[in-house]
Amino acid sequence: MTTNQVLIGVGLIMVLAVGSQILAGRLRIPALIVLLPVGFAAGALIDDVDPQRLLGPAFSPLVSLAVAVILYDAGLGLELARLKGHTRRVVLRLIWIGVPITWILGTLLAAPLLGMSHRAAVMIGAILVVSGPTVVGPLLSFVRPKDRLQHILVWEGSLIDPVGGILGALVFHAVSESTKHHRVSSVLGFLASMGTGLAGGVIGAAVLWTLFRWLRLGEILGTTAQLAAVIGVAAFCDVLRDDTGLIAAVVMGLAIANLPGIDTPARRPFFETLVSLVLGLLFISISATVTPMSLRHVVLPALGLAAFLVLVVRPLVAAVSTLGTDLGRGERGFIGWMAPRGIVAAATASTFSSTLVAKGIGGASKILPATFLVIVATVTLYGLTASPIARRLRVVRPSRSRPLLVGGDPWVVDLGLALQSAGLEVLMWAGQEQQRERIEQAGIAIAPGELLAAATGKHAELEGITAVFLLTAEDDFNALATAILQGTLEEAVHRIAAPPDSRGVVAPFIGGEVLFGPELNGPAFTSRYEDGDTVLARPAGDVPPPGHDLLFRVRRDGRLVPVTEGSEPLPEPGDTLVLLAPGGRGAATAPG
Repeated sequence: MTTNQVLIGVGLIMVLAVGSQILAGRLRIPALIVLLPVGFAAGALIDDVDPQRLLGPAFSPLVSLAVAVILYDAGLGLELARLKGHTRRVVLRLIWIGVPITWILGTLLAAPLLGMSHRAAVMIGAILVVSGPTVVGPLLSFVRPKDRLQHILVWEGSLIDPVGGILGALVFHAVSESTKHHRVSSVLGFLASMGTGLAGGVIGAAVLWTLFRWLRLGEILGTTAQLAAVIGVAAFCDVLRDDTGLIAAVVMGLAIANLPGIDTPARRPFFETLVSLVLGLLFISISATVTPMSLRHVVLPALGLAAFLVLVVRPLVAAVSTLGTDLGRGERGFIGWMAPRGIVAAATASTFSSTLVAKGIGGASKILPATFLVIVATVTLYGLTASPIARRLRVVRPSRSRPLLVGGDPWVVDLGLALQSAGLEVLMWAGQEQQRERIEQAGIAIAPGELLAAATGKHAELEGITAVFLLTAEDDFNALATAILQGTLEEAVHRIAAPPDSRGVVAPFIGGEVLFGPELNGPAFTSRYEDGDTVLARPAGDVPPPGHDLLFRVRRDGRLVPVTEGSEPLPEPGDTLVLLAPGGRGAATAPG
């Protein structure tokens, strides 16, 4: 290829990857729904986008290293200490019972349906056990199932990524070694591969633990150190034994997530930016290698396999996993209708299939196109049907806002109580122990951990957080947190105004939605509260009573609309007003 062709190809892949993710984000659908067909169409129509032509023999090892980064990030999400309570039993059953059932039944059908050898069928069966949070999360945010279902399905998606990655790597090495004629040498080769991957993971985790624990790396160096360690360890392991770097990457992620002394939640949003770019580039590239010719004899069998997984296997797994629990029939039914295949399935299929084809495994060439079709079919089917199915099963939670109030001053706690009296589920976070005790005494739920972990990523998905209101007395903290959190939630991130004469580092100069207007800033609110004013909720008239300041309107359907510096929400029938009222603290009334 010429230099111009390489530049055009690389540029197009980058633009298509990021553009597809932006479009998916705007449509609130899993990125794979856009990435895979866009990459497939680009590969079929534009020769310069073919990564095998662009990179030649470097394509396969680069894919392997990219998959290692994805699996490391999946391992970081496996914080077992946070899986507690009622959901733990169901989630663990979905993993330890559901994964073997899916693997065995998928393998049994794949061999005759796709016309592949039993070894290739065992491989694709292991690949297709994985769903993943990058697909399940956007679907659930659109469907909005009940909290318990949300917790179970998000946790299953987070846990099954690393478990599926390990299973895929183990099966791949077992299948690869089975091509040898001597059984003893096959077993020894398999054990050598496992040992190499585990040793690499332990060494990589030890290096990262040392860097984070003793060198105190900042956010930028902490992110690049993780990336360098994962790629370096995975590459070295792959040199020693083919594709053992994937095992090492998962082990590293699991270890870093659960070792003491490493503050991974604060670093994950920055690392996930890199992972998001890697995902986009990887799946445009992978789908571009799937040619229309390779799909010609696979389409109907692969769709049949997808139908079997959706209509038979997943309902069976849900029934067995929820047996003896207090989940209702609708909740069990919805769990049985939510298992889209996702990113890890596509990545591992791309990595493993080429090696198995080279080793002469019968039918291995069908693994990638069949996986591609199963992913597209399941994601499309669940994406189109999950919402009406959830409504029919009556497992959709009301479309009420669930705000996270950040701050623990007395007036902030009273605001939380007023919002609760208006019918909202309120979550609070505070950094000082005295403030957290005040929140607990008021009976309001406290978000665990540090703020970035509480307000972003998987925890925000688990708790159904829709908006964040930054109400601390530290104006710079409010402003900086606004800048970091903007764009991570359904609604805007709001902060209370800084005083006009503020000389903070950033507070007077940073954007973001400012609550209540410039006159009712943090010190002014605190001063009025100390003078006896109170926060209360009351049924709405058209306008607040004289001397009362309107803070929020809670709509009849539970949506929370704040007063901001630039606008005041218009009244609607059935509103509840949240007000700052003069005097008479303790006279707050619940809406009637």
